[in-house]
Amino acid sequence: MQSWPTHITDRISEETHFARSNIKCFSDRPSDLNAMVQQAVMRNPHAEALVCDDLRLSYRQLDDQIKAVAAGLVRLGLGKGARVALLLGNGPEFLIVLLASLRMGAIAVPINVREQTPELQHILNDCGATVLFHDADIADRLPDAESTPALQYRLSVGGQAAGSRGYETLIASGEMLPPVQIDEEDTAVILYTSGTTGQPKGAMLTHLNIIHSAMHFELCMDLGEGERSLLAVPASHVTGLVATLFTMLRTSGCSVIMRAFKAEDFLALAAREKVTQTLMVPTMYNLFLLRCNVADHDLSHWRIGGYGGAPMAESTIRALTEKLPDLVLVNAYGATELTSPATILPLGLGVERADSIGIAVPCGEIRIVDADGRDVETDAPGEMWIKGPMVVPGYWNNPEKTAQEFQDGFWKSGDVGSRDAQGFVRLHDRSKDMIIRGGYNIYSAEVENTLTAHPSVIECAAIGQPDPVLGEKLHIFVHSSDPALDAAAVKAHCAAHLADYKTPDFVTFCANPLPRNANGKIVKKTLRNLV
Repeated sequence: MQSWPTHITDRISEETHFARSNIKCFSDRPSDLNAMVQQAVMRNPHAEALVCDDLRLSYRQLDDQIKAVAAGLVRLGLGKGARVALLLGNGPEFLIVLLASLRMGAIAVPINVREQTPELQHILNDCGATVLFHDADIADRLPDAESTPALQYRLSVGGQAAGSRGYETLIASGEMLPPVQIDEEDTAVILYTSGTTGQPKGAMLTHLNIIHSAMHFELCMDLGEGERSLLAVPASHVTGLVATLFTMLRTSGCSVIMRAFKAEDFLALAAREKVTQTLMVPTMYNLFLLRCNVADHDLSHWRIGGYGGAPMAESTIRALTEKLPDLVLVNAYGATELTSPATILPLGLGVERADSIGIAVPCGEIRIVDADGRDVETDAPGEMWIKGPMVVPGYWNNPEKTAQEFQDGFWKSGDVGSRDAQGFVRLHDRSKDMIIRGGYNIYSAEVENTLTAHPSVIECAAIGQPDPVLGEKLHIFVHSSDPALDAAAVKAHCAAHLADYKTPDFVTFCANPLPRNANGKIVKKTLRNLV
């Protein structure tokens, strides 16, 4: 049975949190996120904490800016528990406002800048935000004042916007604030889930949750002081927020912030800033392999290449291993409700266990159950139920959904997985995305991973198309780098690697990238509406 080293597991004891007993926790954790940030400042006051464009902030300078913004929020009349919304793209202000909100005891509510007016109105009203920080260039998408009655202040970043104060007016002078009493079970951040099946739900990430996830990344990826992580995914998503920003704060490392991902720019920035760690989606790795000459860049400092959501195509792993032999690939599976990782692939097994999303994180517990909530046998597929200090206590202002999705301390993920005798977990599919063709179960993730291995495929998505005879047929949507790729080649590739009933019945080629929601997930509902 694969397990984590004793120097990690010896730090764990069982505790009770959120009225859930027998939760494994790190006994030597910081008391709250503010304490964690202060530990980083004290350890490395002059080390770089943040790099973005031409701006470089040391931990001491970052701390000064956090104090100034926190004092400004207090002057606005905000107190402990107030909600501060961040409609900000990747940039230094995102991290500063986030940590300033926590410093004065507020709850930060990051929102993806791709959200549209109706979703913004729902989120702002649902969380009852008092203050909204927003990028000036998206002011035209903000809901009007009448539709957001709780919102008292709007502050624009990067320019002036009608109806908003400038961000700079808040930070004219810094003041020392008295310490705010924080309990580690207090909500620190509300992250709204994608809402692919309805209105977004606000997952409540507590100080306890975030600290444990940051420590899981730190320990399982063997990260230490002096790490430099490149933020190439949205900071408003749980991956960017926790796997990069909070994990670097935990290790007193540096967050190198990329405002928007472009393959060639990513490699150039990673080389120039001597980046040591990343966590991205597999498509991003595939894009720079397809579009760039990796050998043009000195990436010798890049040690850890994390990725999430699903196993990476074997062809991508082979290409990365060949072109970046010192890069250790690490699969991590998580979700917003899990504050990011629930499983991590132990270091050095990226090639050997390319089919796996890893083993349960040190403080995590995973059950794989059938439709009646009973544990299934080894290697049998079932729904993944997950427990641990990283599992959120529930959804903001939504007790019905909380009761529906959490049971006996476990979050019911809706993901279909299996676990082998060594404890390695395989992710098969979202239960709602499984396709049943003539009585055979087809896991769309398996087909997608197989097809992504084709050298001309950038990304793809599998859905079920209703059929009067078979129930469903398999329909694949493909975004390709080769205009000559045709349906026959796609079907032949799948037929060579999968059972015959998993060969697509229909193939649709998309000239543009596949539709994604604000959190970057492919929206299969949109694809289903096309057939």
